[in-house]
Amino acid sequence: MKEYYVGVDLGGTKILTALADARGKIVAKKKLPTEARKGEEKVIQNIVSSIDAVLQEKGLSREDVITLGVGSPGPLNTQEGIIYLAPNLGWRNVHIKDILEEETGIPVILENDANAAALGEKWFGAGQDVDNLIYITVSTGIGGGIIINKKIFHGINDGAGEVGHMVIEPGGPVCGCGNRGCFEAVASGTAINKMGREAVKENKATLLMELSGGDPEKIDGSLIARAARQGDEVARKIWDKAGYYLGIGLANLLNIFNPEMIILGGGVMNAGDLIMEPMKKSLKDHALESAFNSVEIRQAELGNDTGVIGAVAVAMGDRLLE
Repeated sequence: MKEYYVGVDLGGTKILTALADARGKIVAKKKLPTEARKGEEKVIQNIVSSIDAVLQEKGLSREDVITLGVGSPGPLNTQEGIIYLAPNLGWRNVHIKDILEEETGIPVILENDANAAALGEKWFGAGQDVDNLIYITVSTGIGGGIIINKKIFHGINDGAGEVGHMVIEPGGPVCGCGNRGCFEAVASGTAINKMGREAVKENKATLLMELSGGDPEKIDGSLIARAARQGDEVARKIWDKAGYYLGIGLANLLNIFNPEMIILGGGVMNAGDLIMEPMKKSLKDHALESAFNSVEIRQAELGNDTGVIGAVAVAMGDRLLE
């Protein structure tokens, strides 16, 4: 019997689906729009269509698939396969495991998208040589996955790894969760964009006004990085501040979990040394020396495919441990 696995990375705007062989090698991929505004049934229909598309590309049927792994935004219940809340999909209490198993006849495993990405990096990316790692994605928000002894640490009800809501600056900027000073309120792409826009509105002497054509709403991380590389002091200080906070957050995780490796992914990390240098200094300043000296900091290797490769790893499950 043929042995294949399917991974689905379910996002707010796109569905990325991959077919993998018994070794986890991707042999076919399909991207479709999520079309969340058209409702739950349309999204499910698009997921199923993407699964059938990758199978048809290789002349396979659903019977050839051992397991289907789905990486989704949460909060969710991995045991029962329920997505409790996914604002970018407009979903609440969707029993995705039951629905997809009924639609496809393939056993389904649901996982938080950040946890799935962590698994992907562990088995197929930067973390292949270690058993204990923390994966952090720094993009619009900040998410993470914790791998202990090669397995995801879920906590009592799938709440572990919500690193974005660890308080870094008490009384700091308001976070989307309603709290103040959360990790993602001070170090995410959204926070960096906000710092850039506020600098322009405060009439600080900065290239950002010129590069944005005088429109503060056009200021984003890539533009702030451009300004910093052109010698703009205001832009450089924004990266220094974000890197400082990122280092504090990572130091907290390092002191608690003592992992062999921290893997950093997400669009913000494309700024490279602009954020890595202040982050490393802050991390060294705030972490316990023994933990700092034994950890390796690496950038994620799987790029835009992190989520879908992670979903394949979710589908493969304990097969990866063999």
